Formats: sequence, structure tokens, C-alpha cells
Amino acid sequence: MPTYEYLCPKCGHAFELFQSMRDEPLKKCPKCKKAGVKRLIGGGAGLIFKGSGFYITDYKKKSVAPAGGGESKPAAPPAATPAVKP
Repeated sequence: MPTYEYLCPKCGHAFELFQSMRDEPLKKCPKCKKAGVKRLIGGGAGLIFKGSGFYITDYKKKSVAPAGGGESKPAAPPAATPAVKP
């Protein structure tokens, strides 16, 4: 269901209304209660995607094991260099 924009020329009240396309346009202003409200022609919102995007890779199965496979080994400490005496 679209959102329609309305304007009352008598009191200047501008508002939006969420209506079915089959509903009749409003006749009375909800603020001043006078007849003569006009439905405005809007440009529409268009299609908007928010977020990082939608890619085929978003839905691929992730591998359970890490790429290296097997258990990880702790890193070895760097080899000590012998001290050279002059």
C-alpha cells in the first residue's frame, strides 16, 4: 500500500497518509476539518537497498575446518644468536 501526500489549501497543512490504491482520496483536512484537501503527485521512493549488499557469496556454505587443516601449533620462539666475544 502506498503513502499519499496531501495538502490543505485552506490552512496549509501538509501530511502523508498510508492508504490502499482502491481507497477514495480524502475530502476533509484532519487539522481544520474543512473540505478541499488535494492529493499531491509524488515522485515515489524507488527501490532502496541498505547494508553491505547482496551477493551470491552471501549464501554459500562456509567450510567447517580452517584452511590449514588439522590442529594449530604454537609458534616457536625465535632462535637465539650466540654472543660473539671480541
